[in-house]
Amino acid sequence: MNVKSTEKNGNVATIVVEIDKELMESGVNKAYMKARKSIQIPGFRKGKASRKMIEAMYGAHVFYDDGLEEIFPEIYDFAIAKQEGFKAIGRPSLTDMQISEDNVVTLTLTTEVYPEVTLGQYKGLEVERQKASFSDEQVQAELDRMAQNVSSTETVERAAEMGDTANIDFEGFDNGVPFDGGKGENFDLKLGSGQFVPGFEEQIVGMNVGEEKDIDVTFPENYHAELAGKPVAFHVKLNKLSVTYVPALDDEFAKDVSEFDTLEELKADIRAKGLERQEKQIQADFRQKALELAAENTTVDMPKALIESELDTQMERFAYQLQMSGYSMEQYAKMMGGDVNTMRSAFRPAAEKQAQISVTLEKIVEVEGITVSDEEVEAEFKSLAEQYQLEVDAVKEMVPMDELTGSITTRKAMDLIAEAAVAVAPKAEEKTEDAVQE
Repeated sequence: MNVKSTEKNGNVATIVVEIDKELMESGVNKAYMKARKSIQIPGFRKGKASRKMIEAMYGAHVFYDDGLEEIFPEIYDFAIAKQEGFKAIGRPSLTDMQISEDNVVTLTLTTEVYPEVTLGQYKGLEVERQKASFSDEQVQAELDRMAQNVSSTETVERAAEMGDTANIDFEGFDNGVPFDGGKGENFDLKLGSGQFVPGFEEQIVGMNVGEEKDIDVTFPENYHAELAGKPVAFHVKLNKLSVTYVPALDDEFAKDVSEFDTLEELKADIRAKGLERQEKQIQADFRQKALELAAENTTVDMPKALIESELDTQMERFAYQLQMSGYSMEQYAKMMGGDVNTMRSAFRPAAEKQAQISVTLEKIVEVEGITVSDEEVEAEFKSLAEQYQLEVDAVKEMVPMDELTGSITTRKAMDLIAEAAVAVAPKAEEKTEDAVQE
């Protein structure tokens, strides 16, 4: 092969390459061998016609397009991948093919290429960082959750009281006519929860199991238009009454649900673990904000192919998450009132941001001369093996080396940005004009 010319205009490169006759012939012959089984020519059994007979009938170059497909990896490697000064994105397009009288093939290929990237500031960035805190209210909420997890429920035979769970049948009437959404059967209502219209739950109090009763209530003025402010009647039957027993929050409770002997020790552990979780999230947020700021400072004319590639990745990742929940992308999009194209449009801004981050990190790797040692590679393989519960050798066969080293260098670039960033206190929220004046 011979590259006759290379021209780069912005993010698009045009390469003119001349293909050796021998290489082209090998591709054409491979294409013929694959196609001949399905070709039938009058006078020949299916699959028995010679290449010359087929070319005589359909044209001398009938197999050239498929032949090029056969040898395209070699063409790409020679004409695109090894060209200095640019890196192709995706598969190049064939924009022209000329075949001379002596069957020399000249191809014109166009491809989007990796963009010129100019870094802005990426070290010493000022990034807002929250302070970790875990309030008494949060500790109490966790204790309440733990207590609910070990609570017990018993059916009782007595008059209903606030705090009980009443299993009821009910139907609502507006001037004697049932209204939509006003009927339910075997509904569990925690008395005092405020789930129903004000005044409804209070009138269940005192009812006995099996008792039926008409309850008069008035819907709030801010209820939906058909019933707002209207007096209505509910016919109610109490089917069952149950009580949930939540253990007292004391030292005995702490012993039952943890390894601690006292409630104070349990509270201290809850607070410590809550602070630890929050600190990890704050650090992750700080790291992401620093990364986004560095990317915002980068100047690049982003090729569409890079954005589309990132968009494909995000869509595939989301489709996999949906699949794990039993949905397809099409089903989810329909539930959200759109289609897959609508979903793709919704994902595009995030894909554009991530593409900007990716080129920023790659440029930092280049500028900083970030490399990966053999020890780091082995450690990464071992980590992946433990994560997926596979043998290290199996992981090495599955994960391409360039993909692995790229992941490590990218992570190092992210570490560099985050470690060099300067944490600053979050800005106080500005008061609105109608804020209460002291």
